[in-house]
Amino acid sequence: MDGEPRVPEQRRPGASTEGGKDAGSSAGVAVEAGSARPAVQGDTAAGVPLRFSVLGPVRARRGEELLSTGSPQQRALLAALLLREGRTATAAELIDALWGEEPPSQALAAVRTYASRLRKILDPGILVSESGGYAIRGLGEDALDLAAAQELATEAEKARNTGDLCHAREVLGRALALWDGEVLAGVPGPYAEAQRVRLEEWRLQLLESRLDMDLEQGCHAEAVSELTALTAEHPLRERFRELLMLALYRSGRQAEALAVYADTRRLLADELGVDPRPGLRELQQRILQADPGLAEPSSPQPEPAAAPVRPAQLPATVPDFTGRAAFVTELSEVLASGSEGRVMAVSALAGIGGVGKTTLAVHVAHQARAAFPDGQLYVDLQGAGSRAADPETVLGAFLRALGTADSAMPDSLEERAALYRSVLDGRRVLVLLDNARDAAQIRPLLPGTEGCAALVTSRVRMVDLAGAHLVDLDVMSPDEALQLFTRIVGEERVAAEREAALDVVAACGFLPLAIRIAASRLASRRTWTVSVLAAKLADERRRLDELQAGDLAVKATFELGYGQLEPAQQRAFRLLGLADGPDISLAAAAAVLDLPVEDTEDLLESLVDTSLLESAAPGRYRFHDLVRLYARACAERDEWPPSERGAALSRLLDFYLATAAAVYAIERPGDRLVEHLEEIHYPGLAFADRHTAQDWLYAEANALLAFVQQCAQGALLRRAVDLLWVAKDLAESGANAKQYETAAVALRDAADAADDPRTRARALTTLTNVHLVAGRFEQADAEARLAMELARAAGDLAPSCWAANDRGIIALYQGRHAEGEACLKEAIESFRLDRNLAGEASALCNLSRIHLAMGQSTSAVELAQQGIVIYDRLGHTLRGANGRYALGLALTGQRRLEAAVERLTEALEVFRDSRQRLWEGMTLFRLAEAHLAGNRPAQTAALTEQALAVLRGIGGEWRRGNVLTVLGRALSSLGQPGRARACWQEALTIFEHLGSPEAADVRLLLAPSATV
Repeated sequence: MDGEPRVPEQRRPGASTEGGKDAGSSAGVAVEAGSARPAVQGDTAAGVPLRFSVLGPVRARRGEELLSTGSPQQRALLAALLLREGRTATAAELIDALWGEEPPSQALAAVRTYASRLRKILDPGILVSESGGYAIRGLGEDALDLAAAQELATEAEKARNTGDLCHAREVLGRALALWDGEVLAGVPGPYAEAQRVRLEEWRLQLLESRLDMDLEQGCHAEAVSELTALTAEHPLRERFRELLMLALYRSGRQAEALAVYADTRRLLADELGVDPRPGLRELQQRILQADPGLAEPSSPQPEPAAAPVRPAQLPATVPDFTGRAAFVTELSEVLASGSEGRVMAVSALAGIGGVGKTTLAVHVAHQARAAFPDGQLYVDLQGAGSRAADPETVLGAFLRALGTADSAMPDSLEERAALYRSVLDGRRVLVLLDNARDAAQIRPLLPGTEGCAALVTSRVRMVDLAGAHLVDLDVMSPDEALQLFTRIVGEERVAAEREAALDVVAACGFLPLAIRIAASRLASRRTWTVSVLAAKLADERRRLDELQAGDLAVKATFELGYGQLEPAQQRAFRLLGLADGPDISLAAAAAVLDLPVEDTEDLLESLVDTSLLESAAPGRYRFHDLVRLYARACAERDEWPPSERGAALSRLLDFYLATAAAVYAIERPGDRLVEHLEEIHYPGLAFADRHTAQDWLYAEANALLAFVQQCAQGALLRRAVDLLWVAKDLAESGANAKQYETAAVALRDAADAADDPRTRARALTTLTNVHLVAGRFEQADAEARLAMELARAAGDLAPSCWAANDRGIIALYQGRHAEGEACLKEAIESFRLDRNLAGEASALCNLSRIHLAMGQSTSAVELAQQGIVIYDRLGHTLRGANGRYALGLALTGQRRLEAAVERLTEALEVFRDSRQRLWEGMTLFRLAEAHLAGNRPAQTAALTEQALAVLRGIGGEWRRGNVLTVLGRALSSLGQPGRARACWQEALTIFEHLGSPEAADVRLLLAPSATV
């Protein structure tokens, strides 16, 4: 901004005994940190300190007790004394402060009366008489809110000057939170009026400083909402306009940013007859020229805070790293060429699984850390598994590690890659891309700028990776293998049996991972000798000689560890590898193994000790992808009877279905869907409250959805479809919507192939919900229509009810009101037939919205109220919020706006608490509509900006178009026609692309003669 906000010079009341005539001096309190002072009377009347507030109504408190401060004039006297910094105010000064040039004839007597009354209220010795005047003395530190605000503002300025923007923003936010409405509210007199103006200006300066830091830290999307409201409230304050332009530009909304300038120039010319200040004009030109500098922080940060976020993600290097000296030297030289800025260095290590690619890469990366002072990034790309990491997801993680806020995160792979390269430009960062699938996976992840370097490990040679330094990593030499074995086992044990040790490493095929597993097991068994281990490995030599046969080498390596397991451990290892998913929880593993949780934990922890299983987090476990493949091979070979493999997956599916159904039931009490699910034979978890239930669902989301997709076959299919249906919150939360849709499509296709009408109907019902959330209404209607037909044919009431309900709301969105009314009436009858009160309430609330669209606002209110009564009787918190949402819309239609805002606000709180991003965003939008109907455009603009931020990446473009339309209306009412047209133009583009009827309405708004 144009300089730091000036903090008023203040001293704590009572800090000085000097009198002086200074009625117009800057007010406030400066706390002398660490100074010793004697106990003062103001600290207590009965051990409870006094507190005073002037940043709002003038108040005095003793602890939590609010004291009566008397008439407005008496409060004016108290405020004048508090703001005198402990100095004495003469009677004449106080009279002038309270009444100005026309005091009453008994002004002096009145002042004395007010002072006398205040003495009775305050503690003894606080209000003192001195030199014919009065002063407030002896208050405790931070007894005045203005003093606390000054101290916090000073702390924020210091933090910003040292580069700690996060702390500066947090502290400045606390300072601004001390304001409680209008300063000195209701206090009369010229002195109070002057202080109101001065302190409001200071507040705005602090707010500008905090917003400036928001933009420096990449919080552009969030700032747009607040700045939109501020420019409406302070239309002539050019700094807010400048910050809004910058925030819009950095949010990818260039047209709106330029429209803000045009609106500002017109407003200043009309109101003041002046042009925008040079800084604003310069920003407009830089936006027009797409100045790359605008992507940087708006002001340079002083040293030592100039360095951006410095990631340090390298895994720990192994303390017993052995050999590979030639490779270490070779790779270090390549990395050095990158760190010196000569070229962006890329080294790609290739070799069979278990050959030590990752160990070598991590070791070299740690040695090179000093050459890359701006950080090191690391990711396991899971290239050897069936589901390699998505480059788009990896880029998101990298950008967050480099300090990019989620709100500034682009959606597409190309945009994320471009931003990633831009963020790394000028930095020296090392990127370790471990376990890559192929060159195509890693190309978007390469830095692309000199000064940076990338290390890549893969099972395949990256011959098609242009410019890469290729390294083929082979097994260890016999000397290196023996050295590694000795370091793990211990010199004393190996020296006594050197020949046996050579036999062991030879049996391991000199493969580092096999040697490490064998040596670790020996080290953990003090009763074993090296010869015992060599004897155990003797039968494995033939398999380990097959190392050059690709995956067989990996299997042979893990066979060593597997062969040493107890039978119960082997069974656990085999069965746990069967289920897809990134990891597995302890409770889910217990279901797979059909064991108590305690016994399961003992087994899994013992597998962790053998390095055959990893502890991903407390209570969660995962396989390395190659180990998982080996475990499955063991299950196919060793599990007896073979049906136990299917039984293990069936138990896991039962566990997930039972637990997800419990989440659904606690979220939707009274909903009978859980009574229509497939029969299960293995129990799930129970939950004490809905928050615990939600936590389980979202924690298990990735594993659950991956497993659902795996079960899209045979006897598991019906339960898999039911599981996806009761886990529908994952589709509506936004976080897992894409993975949920992938699973839904897979189940729909599997159900079609199975030609099972019941399963097809249910699969189509889940897919209908996916399309509804994404705003794809034609596809949603087609799926729902077919679901109804199939459900009727199968005699399955549940999907018939919900498909009719869905078709009703789809018809609402598409403007087919009569058809929608018919569908919803059918849904209501079906739900009543099923005695599903929660479903009936849902259909009633949806019918309310149909009636509202048909102009029947009275019945719309009645229907929504009927739905709410049912929900509340059932204790249905989440869907009760849906009912209040519908009622809020109906009340808005009746122009009962205050009641509408109350209902929508109640719904908003529940949706936020339940992590329902789609409904949170739509409720913000509906609140905006209510405020627009009440002619409150500033609030409307702020709410629509919040809705756009929440709905980013969820809800589909149709909903975004509607929000932009309302935002344009609000901006137009605020006198910002340029930015309004930019919003409408974007909305029109969306609606025309979708073929939506809303396009006609937006064209009318864009017409030259249109009035809003």
